[in-house]
Amino acid sequence: MRFRYCPHCGNQAEMREIGDEGRIPYCPQCEMPLWDMFTTSVIAAVVNECGEIALLRQNYVSTANHVCVAGIMKPGESAEEAVVREVGEELGLRVKTAEYVKSYPYEKKEMLMLGFKAVAERKEFTLSGEVDTAVWVKLEDAPGLLREGSIAWQLVKAVAEGER
Repeated sequence: MRFRYCPHCGNQAEMREIGDEGRIPYCPQCEMPLWDMFTTSVIAAVVNECGEIALLRQNYVSTANHVCVAGIMKPGESAEEAVVREVGEELGLRVKTAEYVKSYPYEKKEMLMLGFKAVAERKEFTLSGEVDTAVWVKLEDAPGLLREGSIAWQLVKAVAEGER
């Protein structure tokens, strides 16, 4: 989100040169720069002790490809807590460990996605209303079920290469 008006006082922002940052919106009333904002989210490659990964189908995201568990971080929540919560909500699984892998800018939706490898015991899924189906697949087969080049595909490839 790029500010045109100050979120604190409502006055119109003006463009001002701020050090090395260049020209950015600035509120002369509050005397503060108004940095662009983005949403922070998590995406998790959920793997189990059998060398499998959980992939989801969410028809509102794609009817052609699977995706990984993902969701928006809530205020006051750490990235690791968000992974545990999202995996629990979407798949009904308990995360044993959540290991940070890499961050992925998602410019199309003005998001920063923090990628994790989450380890959970292989169990039957208890799906949330936003998940149409979920499957356990061999980790090496997973990239073929994801949209090539997508953030989920990049994360799964990184986790698979780290597993070998």
